[in-house]
Amino acid sequence: MINILTAVLIATGILVLAFGVIGILRLPDFYTRMHAAGKTDSLGAVLVAVGFALYNAQSLAFLDLLVSVKILFIAVFIFVASPTATHAIMQTAIALGVEPWRKKEEGK
Repeated sequence: MINILTAVLIATGILVLAFGVIGILRLPDFYTRMHAAGKTDSLGAVLVAVGFALYNAQSLAFLDLLVSVKILFIAVFIFVASPTATHAIMQTAIALGVEPWRKKEEGK
């Protein structure tokens, strides 16, 4: 049962990260690309890390549990640091005057 749960977590995380890549490639400007990257990187990396931690904790040996706790700490760090970094990059872009994309009006 744990193998199925870890496979679902890791596969879902990889799928979310793939959607982020698609968003980065398809969206029109810096701000929307950063939004796609920031949201999907946080969720995808945390899902993959939790899947790895759960898979590693199967044996219930002390050292394996310790490694799983370390992986969970990394997941929490990613969950906090990634949105913070994305926000800082966005604020820097605003300060530098990066213009957001606007849809061109027809006939002009």
